[in-house]
Amino acid sequence: MDYEKLLSFKYLKVRPCKEIKGSVSVSGAKNSALPLLAASLLTEEVELTNFPVLLDTLYALKILQALGKEIALSGNSVRIEGKISSVKVPFELSSLFRGSILFLGGLLGATGKAEVTYPGGCSIGSRPIDQHLKFLEALGADISVESGYIKVKLPSEPAVREFTFDVITVTGTENALLTLVRFKGEFELHNVALEPEVIDLIEFLKKLGVEITFKGRSIRFYVPPNGLKKGKVLHKVIPDRIEAGTFLVIGALLGNPLKVKNLEPNHLEAVISKLKEVGVKLKIQKDSVEVYRKEPLKAITLETAPYPGFPTDMQAQFMAMLSVAKGVSVIVENIFENRFQHALELSRMGADIEIKGKTAVIRGVKKLIGAPVNATDLRASASLVIAGLIAEGETTIYKIHHLLRGYEKIDEKLNSLGCEVFLGKT
Repeated sequence: MDYEKLLSFKYLKVRPCKEIKGSVSVSGAKNSALPLLAASLLTEEVELTNFPVLLDTLYALKILQALGKEIALSGNSVRIEGKISSVKVPFELSSLFRGSILFLGGLLGATGKAEVTYPGGCSIGSRPIDQHLKFLEALGADISVESGYIKVKLPSEPAVREFTFDVITVTGTENALLTLVRFKGEFELHNVALEPEVIDLIEFLKKLGVEITFKGRSIRFYVPPNGLKKGKVLHKVIPDRIEAGTFLVIGALLGNPLKVKNLEPNHLEAVISKLKEVGVKLKIQKDSVEVYRKEPLKAITLETAPYPGFPTDMQAQFMAMLSVAKGVSVIVENIFENRFQHALELSRMGADIEIKGKTAVIRGVKKLIGAPVNATDLRASASLVIAGLIAEGETTIYKIHHLLRGYEKIDEKLNSLGCEVFLGKT
């Protein structure tokens, strides 16, 4: 697990790419792999296939090792086995990425106890865990804070059998699902997140014997009297819809055509709908989408929203694309209050973007110019890669560890399509 190698890269050089013709395969979803790794604490042995090897997933594997699990990583498959020897998630690892908070639920579901710190990750605005803690308080958990760690101990039986989230929260929903396996019997969760990554976790939990049914944004969760099934669980991580959407945007700008493979088109309905609105031609098949460059692109208006709405994780990539669209586009960011940091970096490259609170107004320009820029968060870094591919001259993106947290071998994938993208260490 050589995450030091990934951490050694400091920048990415991107040269202009006139066109892309060929195909690219989407990796497994980071945002699915992380809750699945937390869920691996619930049983004796887990093997995940289609596993993305990224900074975030490697950090998560380090946490599992710190908790006592044995890890065997081979290519895009990982096996996790062994007993839990600690319920304390080390600060030096949890502070590195947002997904570390999922080990709270994994440990509680497995042992009834957990010690975690507030998670780290991208600086894209407030991402509190108040809903996680409110859920645990409702269960009757004993919660205390000592030396920077949140210590949680579950009761033998939950104080309530029903809970409603105040707001839709993906990791809050996932942590609740992971925690509830500790209690036999029925529980109802309301106002839950329904992202494909949440559903993937649910499919995993079903393999452990949990019965889960849906009605709108409500979940009925039932653990049978004999508890969870033991033994080996084999699970394939779903394709990364955000990586797929990123390549579809690249195809909209450069595809002649570009075929994006190993994806789930139904996970991308909101993105595909907006690409059609921009004027892009798409050929949708069972597990792939072929996208054709469109000139000029049309200006559009979009708003981010919880799934199945337009994903906040695709907002930055669309901003890069719309910066060269004809007319005035508007993006409203409803999920995070500080997720327009990439606008300044795109402006360094000649984009005309005005930020008004949670709204960005993008006036399309004829061209972008390559420049040195900083990746401010994971998806912002992807927007800068897109901008660099269509700009005149070379673009150097610094703080590239953000990109490596969520895009597996993106340099190799782009170079295989005829682009010139290079990771650098010094």
